Amino acid sequence: MSKPDRPWSVPVRIEEVPEGGLTKTLSADAGVREAVARLGGLTGLPRFEASFDLARQGRGLHVTGTVTATAGQTCVVTLEPMESEIAEPVDLVFSPDAPAEEAGPPRDPEAADPPEPLVNGVVDLGAIATEFVLLGVDPYPRKQGVVFEAPDAGQPEPGPFAALAALKAKGGQGGGASGGPGD
Repeated sequence: MSKPDRPWSVPVRIEEVPEGGLTKTLSADAGVREAVARLGGLTGLPRFEASFDLARQGRGLHVTGTVTATAGQTCVVTLEPMESEIAEPVDLVFSPDAPAEEAGPPRDPEAADPPEPLVNGVVDLGAIATEFVLLGVDPYPRKQGVVFEAPDAGQPEPGPFAALAALKAKGGQGGGASGGPGD
């Protein structure tokens, strides 16, 4: 049974990966696509596929490949339904010696990515595919060729001091204050 935050699980044990490597091609079924669409706030996910190459790297695994999908979304300009194509490259290293993620200052974005933890000798390709497809979803999708045009601002609303400005322009004295001593 899948968890709501992990709707697709395709575990691969390190022992299943021969020395020459292993290629896995995955295609999500309708139930998985529906669950991932819900998780990502999509209107649908009619296509969700992944292709991975797994290679042993020391005591760990190197996973490369591509995650592709067709995501049903709503255009942020026209509010009409639309579909977006997603293609996300994957390049991850899993190691049993990977340090646990620590809270602290953000790491240098120019530094090489640290390895992911290889827990109990298993890599979950379904979880990787789900994570990468959700990372590839455009948060502000627009139909092709659609441009947002701001509405005409028209005349600006008069501010709270518009009446005072009108009096000043007429040469009137606002407020009835005296001009000084001896008035």
